[in-house]
Amino acid sequence: MIDISYHQVMWTDLDVRHLLALRAVAEEGTFGKAATRLGFTQSAVSHQIASLEQVVDARLFDRPSGPRRPTLTPAGRVVLRHAEIMLAQLETAEVELDRHRRGIAGTIAIGTFQSMTAVVLPTTISHFRREAPDIEIRLVQEDPLTNYLDLLFTGELDACLTVGPTPDSVNSLLLGLDPHVAVVDPSTPAGPVDTYSFSGQPMIGQPKTDACQQLVDTELERLGITSNYVFNSYDNGAVQAMVGAGMGIAIMPLLTVDPGDTSVAIRQLDPPLEPRMISVVWDKDRTPSAATERFIEIMASVCEQKLAHAAEVGPRR
Repeated sequence: MIDISYHQVMWTDLDVRHLLALRAVAEEGTFGKAATRLGFTQSAVSHQIASLEQVVDARLFDRPSGPRRPTLTPAGRVVLRHAEIMLAQLETAEVELDRHRRGIAGTIAIGTFQSMTAVVLPTTISHFRREAPDIEIRLVQEDPLTNYLDLLFTGELDACLTVGPTPDSVNSLLLGLDPHVAVVDPSTPAGPVDTYSFSGQPMIGQPKTDACQQLVDTELERLGITSNYVFNSYDNGAVQAMVGAGMGIAIMPLLTVDPGDTSVAIRQLDPPLEPRMISVVWDKDRTPSAATERFIEIMASVCEQKLAHAAEVGPRR
C-alpha cells in the first residue's frame, strides 16, 4: 500500500506563484522570457519551479544542455493541466468578487409590505436596474406584515422594511414619516377633518393584526375616540373602494392612498395622529453587500420624494 500522507501535507504548501511560474515557462519556452512576463528575475522563476517540484515530488521540466528549450515532463503536463484549471478559477473568482465589490453582480432579497411595494419599490428598482442590470432582485411580501427579523438573522433576507420602532439587534435607517389622513366622501368640505367626529361612525380599516392598523387604533384610543369598524381588509385598494362605495370612512397612511381615485376625498386630520415610521433594517452582525447598500440608498431617496409628493398632492383634494 502506498503511503500518500507525506504528499498530502506537502501539497498544502502549494502557492499561486508556483502555478504562474509553471504556466509562464511552459508558454514562453524559456525561464528568461517567463521572468520578463512575470516581472521577476530569472533566478526567482527558477526558484519557484524548484519549489513546485519539491511540493509535488516530481520533476516538471527537462532542462537539456545547450540552446534547446526546457520541455515539460509527463508529470509536468499533468500538473500544468490542473494548474490552468486552478488559475482560471482564481481569475474567475477575482472578476466575480470585483463585480460584487462594485455592486453590479449578485442577488439581493428585500422584505417589503404593500404600500412600499406599490409606491416606492417600482421607482427604486427602475433606478437600480439602470445601474446594475445583472443584479437579481427578490422581494418577499406577506400580509399581515410579517416579522422579517428571523429571515434577516438566517440570511434569507438582506434587508427588510418595517413600520414602527426598530429593535437594537439590527441596523436601521429611517426612510420617512408617513402621515395619517382621512379618506372620506368627496362631498366632505375642504380643509382638515375633525378627528373626534369619527367616534362611533362606520369605519373601514385593516385587520387588528396589521401593524399599521394597530398604530391607528392606539392613536384613536389615546384620543378617546370609539372606533366602529364595519369592514376590514389587508388590501389598501379594497379599503379605499369601500369608502368610495359609501360604506364608511377610513384613516389610512398617506402612502397607502390612491390620490387619483375620484370616488373619495383625502383630508388632513385635526388633531393629527402620530405618523407611521417607515424604516429599512438589516442584520448588524452581517456585512451588507455593496448592491444592498446601493439599493437602500436609492430607496431612501425615492421614499423621501414620494412622501413629499404625496403630502403635497393628497390632502388638498
